[in-house]
Amino acid sequence: MGKRYKEISALVDRTKIYEPKEALMLAINTAKAKFDESVELHVKLGVDGKNADQQVRGTVVLPAGTGKSKKVLVIAKGDKADEATKYGADIVGAEEIIAKIQGGWLDFDVCITTPDMMGFVGRVAKVLGPKGLMPNPKSGTVTMDIKKAIDDVKAGKVEYRLDKANIIHVGIGKASFGVDKLYENFDALMNAIVKAKPSASKGTYLRSISVSSTMGPGIKVSFK
Repeated sequence: MGKRYKEISALVDRTKIYEPKEALMLAINTAKAKFDESVELHVKLGVDGKNADQQVRGTVVLPAGTGKSKKVLVIAKGDKADEATKYGADIVGAEEIIAKIQGGWLDFDVCITTPDMMGFVGRVAKVLGPKGLMPNPKSGTVTMDIKKAIDDVKAGKVEYRLDKANIIHVGIGKASFGVDKLYENFDALMNAIVKAKPSASKGTYLRSISVSSTMGPGIKVSFK
């Protein structure tokens, strides 16, 4: 551990489980880097994501936003391409965009497409999938309502999904947001995760919750 990390770690009692707002305040206080650190939420679930009926995945619009400006790519043709341009997409294209992605171009944060273009987008699924960029109907990124999809992303829409260890990791804002805004986002995301509990899930659903700043230690959070 470096000197800085030791100093901020001393602020956190590793044996204690903190109330949400207290934990978020600690996350802010441990964000001592020279940039505006993100605050991240980590939720361990009592499910087995290897089973399709126990997958936990969805989206939620964070009330206070994410603190990040996301570059939106829309793959569409005709009227839907015009609509994407009108409503604020950063990049709009069709087959020529697929060719660029095949060539290694990935200069965007979110990819939205219309259902009729999924045949083309499927050609780059092996590129987009591992990067978390593959459009999906469940996340609202395969849709005919291009305006809503763009508006949601720009307003602070985030996707949550299990990793291989059955943990969800999502950024809920910046340290500069302050406790109240971070708590709004924390509450919205936790409510979404709880509502997404699979019917096949047995036993304890929420195993553990923690928050941390980008460069800070994990802080255990109470969820009773």
